[in-house]
Amino acid sequence: MIIQYAPKEGEPEQFDARSLRTSEASIAQRTTGMKWGEIEGGLDTDDPEAMRVIVWVIKKRSQPSLRYGDFDPLIGELTTRMDQREVTEYVENAFAMAETDPEVSREDVAKVLQRVVTVAADPEHAERLIAEMARGPKEPASDDAPEQPPQESSPSSTTPTSTSSEESGSDSSPTSSTSLPEPSTT
Repeated sequence: MIIQYAPKEGEPEQFDARSLRTSEASIAQRTTGMKWGEIEGGLDTDDPEAMRVIVWVIKKRSQPSLRYGDFDPLIGELTTRMDQREVTEYVENAFAMAETDPEVSREDVAKVLQRVVTVAADPEHAERLIAEMARGPKEPASDDAPEQPPQESSPSSTTPTSTSSEESGSDSSPTSSTSLPEPSTT
């Protein structure tokens, strides 16, 4: 969830509520007397106290001496917006639900989802995604893709093996030629 702070004087700012550390969430809880679930739920309803405390905690990163009482924005200066991940989940779920109802067309879903565009932190992303999903699933390419030659397999083994003498690029899975012998415990 993104909180937009647009003070009458000054530049608008955006704060990502997911960027809070656990210790910062604890500070937010102690400061407001609200549980974290209440703060999160407050973001869904544009609760002024929930938005204020999150913005204040994030602002304290760059302004450690900022006191909660000194950060008191006007009600209209704070609002929440859906981030790209939230928009994507919401839109995908709406189209998936519509697939279960033959009475609902993709066009109907796209029309209803226009509300999401107005609450998205990135409206262009929301519009693009809704338009893409309204078109439906992509058809598999028929003649456009070049044919892949059939894979040959050895009659003795279907497991591919490497013939390279180079070392593996992975440090976590050494080969027998690069592994050190384990010390004996006997």
